[in-house]
Amino acid sequence: MPIDASQLPDLSQEYATEQLTDRMGIEILKAGPDEVVGRMPVAGNRQPYGLLHGGASGVLAETLGSTLSALHALPERFPVGLELACTHHRSATTGWVTGTARPIHVGRSTSTSEIVLVDDEGRRVCTARLTCLHRDTRPPVRDATPRSS
Repeated sequence: MPIDASQLPDLSQEYATEQLTDRMGIEILKAGPDEVVGRMPVAGNRQPYGLLHGGASGVLAETLGSTLSALHALPERFPVGLELACTHHRSATTGWVTGTARPIHVGRSTSTSEIVLVDDEGRRVCTARLTCLHRDTRPPVRDATPRSS
């Protein structure tokens, strides 16, 4: 049974200084069980040749697809990314890329979403597919502090 977007857990306080979405400038514009929409600026997310970095497109796609999976899996199950595939169709050099995630499959143990990223002119920049595993419990977070030898 899908939950309302307002019921998504807010982890930003728990790991306030470690949010990749904040560093990438990602904004969630709409979140519902049928569609999650978000955007990200090209500025600050370019590769050395001035184009939007393909990895940045992957971050936006996984953010949107994972949010969509969470709307379907939580609170009984906890979604984690299992596979992300991205096809890059054209470059973006300025403005924003906007992504829309829609469910392809929603089951008890997995969900798959298609995420389409477009530029400010509505041209498709990237098509991604994300499959999430719905775990029975939230994975433990381990301290990532480097150990001294």
